[in-house]
Amino acid sequence: MLFPQLKFQEFLHPRPKPKGIDVQCKLQHFALITYAIDPIRFKDLIPERFQLDTIHYQGEEKALMSVVPFIDVDFTSAVFPFPKFTMGQTNYRVYVIDQEIKERCVWFIGTTLDSWTLIVPRYFWQLPWHAAVFEFDCQQDEYGLYKQYKMRTESEWANAELHLNQSTEDTWKYEGFPDLESYQVFLTHPLAGFYHRRDGKLGSYRVWHDRLKPQPAKLQHARFELLERLNLVSFEDQLNPYSVLIEPMNEFTIYLPPQTF
Repeated sequence: MLFPQLKFQEFLHPRPKPKGIDVQCKLQHFALITYAIDPIRFKDLIPERFQLDTIHYQGEEKALMSVVPFIDVDFTSAVFPFPKFTMGQTNYRVYVIDQEIKERCVWFIGTTLDSWTLIVPRYFWQLPWHAAVFEFDCQQDEYGLYKQYKMRTESEWANAELHLNQSTEDTWKYEGFPDLESYQVFLTHPLAGFYHRRDGKLGSYRVWHDRLKPQPAKLQHARFELLERLNLVSFEDQLNPYSVLIEPMNEFTIYLPPQTF
């Protein structure tokens, strides 16, 4: 079965007006390290409501999962004057289809966050967010390409090490998709995220952003302990991702509070 063609014009829409406790932030050093994984490995992780959004890759059906590190910059209220926060964050997300509303979205296995503000999503909203300490060491050339992208995370839940770089010779990799735009829409434009709350209930929240414009990069080193522990991607296979992308900066609006089902 061929993957359908996706167009940005079908998914882009004006930003819904923020209200209440909605927030906005810039995401700096935004990276997407994506792995193609045997769907059977997710059978105990994702509820039946969601169907893995699979592709055919190297002759087999594969689900895609991304590790997404970045630095939240100017994290603040989208409505009221409010202090701004900066914090490291990494999301672990799987691409799925919500079969109830037929929407492409992501399933969050969890998130690590380097901030005391973790108490709000973790304890008030029961999100699967976990404490971490981050180190980013990123250097860009005069053209904005990353001569060095290093990230290290210390966390009881998900230690991580990552080393990327970019050059003008890096190429797009999107095997399994009909064209580059379909791949870009798929990876960068899911606006709804679902997860198991820490109390076991189903939770969800939505975001808005304009079209993201990440560029290809190369992985030099990766060690994501969570992927090994959950038997999703071995340490050895983590060195061979499906694709790697980086965008120096983008901007998100997050609509809060999360919903509970």
